[in-house]
Amino acid sequence: MKVSFIGGGNMGEAMISAVLAKGLSSGEEVTVSDISRSRREYLEQKYGVTATDDNREAVARGDVVVLAIKPQNLTEVASGIKGRFSSPQLVLSIIAGARINTLCWGLGYRQVVRVMPNTPAQIGEGMSVWTATPEVTEGQKRWAGSILGAMGREIYVKDEKYIDMATAVSGSGPAYVFLLAEALASAAVHIGLSYDVARELVAQTLVGSAKFMQLSEKLPAELRRMVTSPGGTTAAALARLEKGQFTELIKEAVTAAYHRAGELGS
Repeated sequence: MKVSFIGGGNMGEAMISAVLAKGLSSGEEVTVSDISRSRREYLEQKYGVTATDDNREAVARGDVVVLAIKPQNLTEVASGIKGRFSSPQLVLSIIAGARINTLCWGLGYRQVVRVMPNTPAQIGEGMSVWTATPEVTEGQKRWAGSILGAMGREIYVKDEKYIDMATAVSGSGPAYVFLLAEALASAAVHIGLSYDVARELVAQTLVGSAKFMQLSEKLPAELRRMVTSPGGTTAAALARLEKGQFTELIKEAVTAAYHRAGELGS
């Protein structure tokens, strides 16, 4: 599979790394376009890919063309490559907030997939939610699924409205987890632990708990009850969190993110 990337930033690099590591493409089959000469040289040297400053060249070389640019650059980039696509090429966009109709109009092409990845994709533990135009074939969907699956897990949704919902949960979700980790580590230091010990305790607790939940068939509420003895330390901590309306605050935070995602895409 020949894959071209327009934009060689962190998420673009994560996808390049995943595609090569999983053997979906060879270095000779990957092209990346970026305006930064130093970035092009870095990607060429590290991954053995072809790098260019010409977006049109990148489009011409790819079976799949990944748009990995910043939202504010979409209009300019799209105008430069509009009309350059032809079937069976697939456009795969990871541009935050850019809706499919906007992409199709800007590119003059309708075989388009829109993806909401998240930061852990950079270490192969990502969650990508994606959708596609009706013109995208089953074969092209398999291309998209294999690329996104190389970065972690992927879920296809039929309606684009679910992308904004996923943005509020899995897209913004790592920041919620990092805030929880920050708060836990700070609390650990407050009661007397060193920061180094606190950080390791918190990181492994989050990793282990997430993996446990992922492998378990039990609901999160059931798992919570499993580790909460009546009258014990965990029960005391959870009671304090509920007094502060922790659950309601999370709901409000996710709702705020969802509404903002809709505003950014309008």
